[in-house]
Amino acid sequence: MQSDAPSTPRAAARAQTEQDIIRVGREHLAAHGAASLSLRAVARDLGMVSSAVYRYVRNRDDLLTLLVVDAYDESADRVEAALAATSADAGTRERIRVAAHALRTWAVAEPSRYALIYGSPVPGYSAPGEQTTGPGTRFVALLLQELRDTVVDAPSPISAGLAAEFDAINIEFGLELDHTTLAVGTCLWSVVLGAISLEVFGQYGADTFARPEDLFDLQLTTVVTRLLP
Repeated sequence: MQSDAPSTPRAAARAQTEQDIIRVGREHLAAHGAASLSLRAVARDLGMVSSAVYRYVRNRDDLLTLLVVDAYDESADRVEAALAATSADAGTRERIRVAAHALRTWAVAEPSRYALIYGSPVPGYSAPGEQTTGPGTRFVALLLQELRDTVVDAPSPISAGLAAEFDAINIEFGLELDHTTLAVGTCLWSVVLGAISLEVFGQYGADTFARPEDLFDLQLTTVVTRLLP
């Protein structure tokens, strides 16, 4: 088995410094928000001069990209771990419920990082697709994979243009799902992220729901029951 550990002490030291930059970047993200991230401030808190930190991260946008990838990967890792811990006898409905709750639990615990990847765009920053698309599509790919052997209700007619885009999604994720299943998958994705965003961004109001996790479970169960007979 091939190890992912750095092969030399120098490589190990570099990897550790990069992880330290991400760790402090997370702290600054939570304290000051994405728009106010400063690479100089991160370097100062690491006890490094700016010229030294630039050997690892060239500018603020590079730091944001590291934090974006980090957030996508950690949230998807939590979902994968929750699914791996679920009984092999669990049906598709239950596995989707487990996946959705795992993402919500991470988001509620990490609101600033959730906001970075699913909130408003950061002014002046454009995420490089070659670095962020793969991590950013892991959660929806997991949902679609759970639907591979599931019969779903037929939605409204699917336009030719949308059908072609669904075909491209199948190719991207190495799936062979029919268009109806892909429509259901994207609907589930939208509902899960929409419900989490309403909660994380405080859109329900401070005193509306004392147990938002119960509301989330009700929303999810309602939609899954309708879409997955």
